[in-house]
Amino acid sequence: MQQSTIKIGISACLAGEKVRFDSGHKKSNFCMDELSKHVEYTRFCPEVAVGLPIPRPTIRQVRVGDTIKVCRPDGTGDVGPKLTEYGKRIATEQASQLSGFVFCAKSPSCGMERIKIYNEAGTGNTSEGVGFFAEQIMLHNPLLPCEENGRLNDMHLRENFVMRVYTYKNWQILREQPVSVHRLTQFHSQYKYLLMAHNYQAYKDLGNLLGTFDGADSESLADSYISGLMAALKRPASRKNNSNTLMHLQGYFKKVLCKVEKQELRDAIDEYREGLVPLYVPLTLVKHHLKVHPNEYLDKQVYFNPYPHDLKLRYGI
Repeated sequence: MQQSTIKIGISACLAGEKVRFDSGHKKSNFCMDELSKHVEYTRFCPEVAVGLPIPRPTIRQVRVGDTIKVCRPDGTGDVGPKLTEYGKRIATEQASQLSGFVFCAKSPSCGMERIKIYNEAGTGNTSEGVGFFAEQIMLHNPLLPCEENGRLNDMHLRENFVMRVYTYKNWQILREQPVSVHRLTQFHSQYKYLLMAHNYQAYKDLGNLLGTFDGADSESLADSYISGLMAALKRPASRKNNSNTLMHLQGYFKKVLCKVEKQELRDAIDEYREGLVPLYVPLTLVKHHLKVHPNEYLDKQVYFNPYPHDLKLRYGI
């Protein structure tokens, strides 16, 4: 479905730029060596953007009364307000052009969660903070798929993030033209089995949302739909849900497969369900049968190809 260029925001240090406090970087091999073949990156280093030098003293989040500073360990040089202002500007001026964002974990400016907040004396901390820049990006763009570099080492979270990026890009393409119930319904039908694999109830609820629309406010309908879709896809699909989805797909071939072929497919699905083989094994078999026995409805299902095959994301889940 997706054709135009996908743009993803990324913390500049993850792109290999030497912008960290120690003049180093934290290059993400997955982002820069694999995913970069399919996307363009817009790089951000909020700390440099607000005037901090390279190299520079470390900064941390420090709780002072009811406020939180982003400052040096001695409490000086608070850049919290500048980081917030910069984050708001990027969130409102550029983030709408992005289809995802990869943040640097543990950073007081870019971390998505569990950032250490120190007490004023520097003798203790809690891990409850959010990076000041990342917070603004996520606050002003709640549907934007966001992830941290460390979490992308988890194959399930990596696959889920990339899938959501491509889904969101497809939605952005759809919204380039006037929205209508017909176009929304077509979009929903293409995501039927991907939704089923992640959240069957959400699939039913979103279908009902479209089916009961009274024609009053299509823009509101579109907003409600994409909010529900992105929320449903945020949790990685379980083996149980994927297996049930594969069984649904198997039903399309019950009249065209011989007894041996049916058993082979059932066995592949069962082996996946039991954790003996990755998802691509039964899925490849289903796609083979689809090629031999074409089905126009199934051909349009995003579930089969939610992102480029050469990323090999289903080899590890």
